[in-house]
Amino acid sequence: MIDFHDPVFIVVFSAVLAVVAFMYASVGHGGASGYLAMMALVGVPLLVMKPTALILNIFVAGISFVFFRQAQHFRWKLFYPFAITSIPAAFAGGMITINPTLYKQILGVFLLIAILRILGVFGKTNQDQNEPVKTTLALLIGLGIGFFSGMIGIGGGIILSPVILLLRWGNMKEAAAVSALFIWVNSVSGALGFVLGGGEIPMEASFLIPAAVIGGTFGAIYGSKRFSNVTLKYILSIVLFIAFIKLMTV
Repeated sequence: MIDFHDPVFIVVFSAVLAVVAFMYASVGHGGASGYLAMMALVGVPLLVMKPTALILNIFVAGISFVFFRQAQHFRWKLFYPFAITSIPAAFAGGMITINPTLYKQILGVFLLIAILRILGVFGKTNQDQNEPVKTTLALLIGLGIGFFSGMIGIGGGIILSPVILLLRWGNMKEAAAVSALFIWVNSVSGALGFVLGGGEIPMEASFLIPAAVIGGTFGAIYGSKRFSNVTLKYILSIVLFIAFIKLMTV
């Protein structure tokens, strides 16, 4: 177990976390899956992982949304059907504490989805919207993503973005803007559910907020105006893959 209170560890971990926040914010995500992967790799306790990831998500996703909205990529009609069901579902999920082994396995699946998303397996990211949003389907999707997001400690953007692209309900920039706000509301709801369910926000979260804010701000500026850096995305996918292997084999 690495001592999370070691100053040297905090500095190094924060620097890497800032890079992760940069990359995730550039595509409208909060970065929870990346933070969870980092914490899993260094042996951070599970009780610290979930709430820390949610808190960092709130800051980074909020910043990302602000910049993508300013760039006029946000579509309210694409957002609200998912949010209506995801918010209460994330709250319920946040109150659930699951078996550590099951937690790691579910998190591993979400990390694999994140890897595939980063590598572009879900299709082109610059396609134009050409299909109307089906409200009933969006409500059901929001319900499922919200519940698992609150339970695992992520905002759900790594699932929502590819869903929007696969269903051709929006292009990459629109998916990023919608995902950023979706992640923010689900992270807030999940964190509230976690606290009201008897959990406590760890001090470690406050140590990492500055790095997440700095990385997330630059990432949001970069992502809302230009294409994200392909090379760094591949590096990030490798890090997530290592974490995925560790989670699925321990």
